Amino acid sequence: MSYSVGQVAGFAGVTVRTLHHYDDIGLLVPSERSHAGHRRYSDADLDRLQQILFYRELGFPLDEVAALLDDPEADPRAHLRRQHELLTARIEKLQKMAAAVEHAMEARKMGINLTPEEKFEVFGDKDPEQYAEEAEQRWGGTEAYAESQRRAASYTKEDWKRMQAEVADWGERYDALMAADEPPTGERAMDMAEEHRRHITKWFYECTYEIHTGLAEMYVSDERFKAFYDSMRPGLAEHLRDAITANAARHTS
Repeated sequence: MSYSVGQVAGFAGVTVRTLHHYDDIGLLVPSERSHAGHRRYSDADLDRLQQILFYRELGFPLDEVAALLDDPEADPRAHLRRQHELLTARIEKLQKMAAAVEHAMEARKMGINLTPEEKFEVFGDKDPEQYAEEAEQRWGGTEAYAESQRRAASYTKEDWKRMQAEVADWGERYDALMAADEPPTGERAMDMAEEHRRHITKWFYECTYEIHTGLAEMYVSDERFKAFYDSMRPGLAEHLRDAITANAARHTS
């Protein structure tokens, strides 16, 4: 079975223009052409596109993606060095990606062919090219991100479930703290902020107080990150930012 460029764009949540660009630069050349000369994509092409989108999600520029996919000797882990502590605000997204990889592995092992929709549902409704340049400029390359990727690569499905449970429990307790009108500069709030910092260190990378305060400002200034914390309780992002700042001050003064 083969698919038109419009169908593939719909499956993967990318634009037709993006697929044309991938073809023009040789990154994803469709296996077939119709009698009228239109692009037709095979299942193998969809598998390659899935891998391209995973690498783009991790911040790889297109030339490096091509090198990784076309060089069987290349080690992808050596290239995981992009985007500052973006991972901490994308835990839910990475959980879905990890589940999708596991799903694909189980499907291949059992000889089950995933539908085009199943292959790309993890990416949601955004085109990775939309944010790739922003991520590159904003985060750059950091050791923290590389370390987080090294650890995340070793986690099992149960590890991700435990992490998610910890996040949910923390969120419920922080919600209760705010409901009790605890100030962000109080001991309870600062202790919760310290727990938040240690959670990052436990699961991803060494989160210093300097890094933590930088994250705190991002939780408020970036609407996407703010929405994540405010979904736990309206105003939580700003409350947490102030608690993190106060906690850092008491440990570094």
